Amino acid sequence: MNFFILTQTDHILLVILGTLFLIQCIYYFSLYNRINLYHKGLQKNRIPHTDSLPPLSVIICAKNESRNLRENLPSILKQDYPEFEVIVINDGSTDESEELLCQLEEKYTHLYHSFTPDSARYISRKKLALTLGIKASKYEWVVFTEANCYAISKEWLRNIARNFTYGTEIVLGYSGYEQQKSWLNKKSSFDALMQGLRYLSIALAGKPYMGIGRNMAYKKELFFKNKGYSRHLNLQRGDDDLFINQVATASNTRVEAAPESVIKIRPVEYYKEWKEEKVSYAATSQYYKGPARYIWGFETFSRILYYLSFFALTGMAIYTQNWFLLMIGILLFMLRCLCQLLIINKSAKNLGEERRYYTTLPLFDLYFPLITLKFKTYRFFRGKGDFMRR
Repeated sequence: MNFFILTQTDHILLVILGTLFLIQCIYYFSLYNRINLYHKGLQKNRIPHTDSLPPLSVIICAKNESRNLRENLPSILKQDYPEFEVIVINDGSTDESEELLCQLEEKYTHLYHSFTPDSARYISRKKLALTLGIKASKYEWVVFTEANCYAISKEWLRNIARNFTYGTEIVLGYSGYEQQKSWLNKKSSFDALMQGLRYLSIALAGKPYMGIGRNMAYKKELFFKNKGYSRHLNLQRGDDDLFINQVATASNTRVEAAPESVIKIRPVEYYKEWKEEKVSYAATSQYYKGPARYIWGFETFSRILYYLSFFALTGMAIYTQNWFLLMIGILLFMLRCLCQLLIINKSAKNLGEERRYYTTLPLFDLYFPLITLKFKTYRFFRGKGDFMRR
């Protein structure tokens, strides 16, 4: 008879958990699900595109990347696109990059390469290299990727360029890690997927706030009109996310997320590489302007509170042997998990990802806020000097 009786404490825990459950559902259905809605729009031809394919320049910065250039550059050079050039800026490489690029130039007449001066000081060398590449480019539209990336389709540039509609100055694309069986690859792949869902989904919602330099495009005019990377020239990173945060608006930014437009990243081999990437991202994300940083920060905060309230409720229910309360808590937990499974895995499929997340999803869902906090703490104690003028 006492099975359905709840104490005042039980009611409070249920209200807290239920409220956080609703907040999480709102995030998943109104933001994370936008990639799926975008693909539905593609299938029904509801997303406007242009048939014009203007000439464009692909710019890549490389430092000691001869192996990656040999393996990945042909996928860029062999794109099915009417007129384009590929510019590789060799940033002081001491490996075989120079010889390799000279050999490739003999085979591909639309490939050019240059270098950054050794005397450059007090400036991010990558930003300098990209600026030199943009200045050297012949065409108005510049597309960016990196040496450790390759296009999975010969239609990559066509898919990017179909977004060069009137008024568009920026196109944001998706990049995900090549699949391997290692645990590090699973973590980095999930992290790249969720980061992609965040910046692409909120751009589709009209609040663009960052881009990833592995797959994006913008106009040269936009770059020079905003004085390039001058606002954060001494920061090691930020050539992609901080610049897009500075210039992107709802009216000048479009998203391209068809599977043919995806760029794949060669897997990181060591945890230290991935950690440095995440720590560097933490060093630049603190400079983001606009509401997106706070929108996603609140999502993470509400997620942590959701787990804490769930653990508190289940602990109370087991302690008091209130199985009705326990069933409600488990039901809410399973409903949120189902929501995640459907939206995240469908988004992964729509973005051309091979991996799906089932048993690892709840683990990663709780793990990444904690590891992100660890990286931010690590960045704080390292100080600003490690992220300046490289």
